[in-house]
Amino acid sequence: MKLKRLAMLTSAALGALVLNTGAHAELAAADLAKLGTTLTPLGAEKAANTAGTIPAWDGGITKPMAGYKPGGAYPDPYAADKELFTINAANADKYKDNLSPGQLAMLKQYPTYKLRVFPTHRSAAFPAGHYAETKDCAAKAKLATGGNGVVGCTGGIPFPIPKNGNEAIWNHLLRYVGDTFAMNWSQAAVTSGGDFALVKFEYEYDTSYGNLSKKPADREANKKLNYLQTTTAPARLAGQILLVHETVDQAKEPRSAWTYNPGQRRVRLAPNVAYDNPGTAADGLRTNDDFGMYNGATDRYEWKLIGKKEMYIPYNSYKLSESNVKYSELLKPGHINQDLARYELHRVWVVEGTLKPGTSHIYSKRTFYIDEDSWAVVATDKYDGRGQLWRFAEQHNENWYNIPMWFGTVEVHHDLQSRRYIAMGLRAEESKIYEPIKRTAADYTPQNLRGTGTR
Repeated sequence: MKLKRLAMLTSAALGALVLNTGAHAELAAADLAKLGTTLTPLGAEKAANTAGTIPAWDGGITKPMAGYKPGGAYPDPYAADKELFTINAANADKYKDNLSPGQLAMLKQYPTYKLRVFPTHRSAAFPAGHYAETKDCAAKAKLATGGNGVVGCTGGIPFPIPKNGNEAIWNHLLRYVGDTFAMNWSQAAVTSGGDFALVKFEYEYDTSYGNLSKKPADREANKKLNYLQTTTAPARLAGQILLVHETVDQAKEPRSAWTYNPGQRRVRLAPNVAYDNPGTAADGLRTNDDFGMYNGATDRYEWKLIGKKEMYIPYNSYKLSESNVKYSELLKPGHINQDLARYELHRVWVVEGTLKPGTSHIYSKRTFYIDEDSWAVVATDKYDGRGQLWRFAEQHNENWYNIPMWFGTVEVHHDLQSRRYIAMGLRAEESKIYEPIKRTAADYTPQNLRGTGTR
């Protein structure tokens, strides 16, 4: 089946977009009128593609399916789907227009790596309040001076019809990911031979921007979220805590972070929890700003909006987190068990970040593939200082239909040179998948961190 690639933006229009990286005028009334009509409430194309291989968006999954138990794993609503075909090293060239350089490199490097392709379901859905805030926000949102932040709104996708790459990246950064909740998950840095040791975490996310349980006036000013990470295993790392205050306008107020060390019983400011500093217990396989596929400040890159394309991406990846799956079954040499992974054809925004002259980062260039229905980055190609493809990442995902929201699950960062990878967001053996909690801003202060660590 030969698929027609979506046309990219014209070079003339693209040139106009990438030159304007500062504050923007808000969306015109004619563009606002498209949201919820020809476009979805978040700005995706509502219609099916010409070939009929991507269906029209019909609202996604908006209520829990039978068998779901609050707090537990999410039953697969598409378990009965039949695989359409498999992409492997032997036939990769046939599908190359719908794959990224990173996917093609994985197919070439690992004979066992494959993409099992299933029918496309545009399952992404979000609360009605998020859709309403997006329309309101789109009418007044602007990039902060210099592009490192958003001003003008307290919730919603700020740029549902993006004019440049920086706007598209900020849509990813400010997408709806729930209100205030706790969860457990594990991560594993896997050697080239397949050996790994689990690192286990407890997380709390307390969003402010777009928190639908709070009135806009009650949300913390210029606060995206409070983030609390507690390491629970192995014993040598247990008790370490990371607290992050993430802001919306980072030009005005950058991220703040603190760590608690149980051995020293001290809380320390952690200014290095940003950019390309190593991630927690990641064995050097991901940077801080790799977490969640991309997070934090945008000021070290020039952002170019390439356009849209149809691409085979991880989607509706429920099988990776089923409670009967063991991590030893999931984590294999070279890559996760691709028999459990699911790929579908979706439209993605393509955004290229190139390192600015005079700044530093281990990645000289990054290409992001952003799902049009959720504004989440689902794949990333990462290049070294020589301009060679170095790392490739994939974000598997599910619709957490009790909320509802599209949420990333197993996140995998591959190092093509060392033949190692790190798998994050492992939930199959965890007891707490998603638990709404009640917190106040006072619970997420450095002063409270020491007490949290000794309870």
